[in-house]
Amino acid sequence: MKLIDEIASVAARLVKKPEPAKTESGEQIAADFLKEKGFLILERNFRCREGEIDIVCSDGGTLCFVEVKSRSNFAHGFPEEFVDRRKRKKITIAASRYIKKHRVESKPMRFDVVAVDLSKGDVRLLEGAFEADFSI
Repeated sequence: MKLIDEIASVAARLVKKPEPAKTESGEQIAADFLKEKGFLILERNFRCREGEIDIVCSDGGTLCFVEVKSRSNFAHGFPEEFVDRRKRKKITIAASRYIKKHRVESKPMRFDVVAVDLSKGDVRLLEGAFEADFSI
């Protein structure tokens, strides 16, 4: 019995437990931050074949498509630096699908990025972080 307990103990230390989903906690922090700023959250994790939009919200009369990037370590750069051309294209196409689906073509819109520092809980909002560009 003692040998079985010892083997189970060693095995438990070797099995890597899954880390909590950083994007989920970062997205929740971002959603709470946006609500505090007066944004109305319309939808979270809007998905289509071409991509996903983390948060769709309204800032006054402006429709905002928000990409959330969170990091607990800045060794490889700031969170917002990871919204590259390829990611912007996916977000832009997903936004066009959202606009058509919800028939909100006439609303003004913008693309924002919320950067979350998970180690400190700091949140930065970059309004109008990029423009829609279908030529990428």
